[in-house]
Amino acid sequence: MSSKLNLARIRALQTDAGENIDSYSDPENPKALEQFTSKMKAVLLADPEMLESVPEYLPMALYGRVKFPPAAAAKWQQWLSAAKKPSWEEFKVSVAFNNADLPLVKAIRDYSETMLIEACAALYLLTQNVTMPKNHAADDSDDEQEDAPYGFGGDDEHDDDDSDEEGYDDQYDEIRFNREG
Repeated sequence: MSSKLNLARIRALQTDAGENIDSYSDPENPKALEQFTSKMKAVLLADPEMLESVPEYLPMALYGRVKFPPAAAAKWQQWLSAAKKPSWEEFKVSVAFNNADLPLVKAIRDYSETMLIEACAALYLLTQNVTMPKNHAADDSDDEQEDAPYGFGGDDEHDDDDSDEEGYDDQYDEIRFNREG
């Protein structure tokens, strides 16, 4: 029996990790991302439970250090399109981890295999420069949304209209960052 991928969580991981990666990609300090992810890997290795509050740290820690064999691209597309979680046997041949990262990968797998697979799904989307559609049929599943652990699930779109809050200052409403529409 195969289980489902939580596409809303994967999409959130992709977005959050991508934004953080962009923020550490500084031409004036080209080693900033590498230095941050190095520290992050050590913290996650020591305490994988930290991913409950900051799940985007795992795809960030592995960013640029994971390869997806060309032959696996079709499998990743199928899994994501069908929201089907691959078995461990399927997964482990669809991704190539850097040898230096294997202790972290093993620790995360021991903690939560699903978390590792979802982080790699987000990495696949980031490295392929693919955005998952917002209205994917699998996202409509009530059980998938309600049972989402560590802060994702339910309505993954936040109401950004703060104008009715007391003391709200709208002077920054029109500021846009890279990748914002």
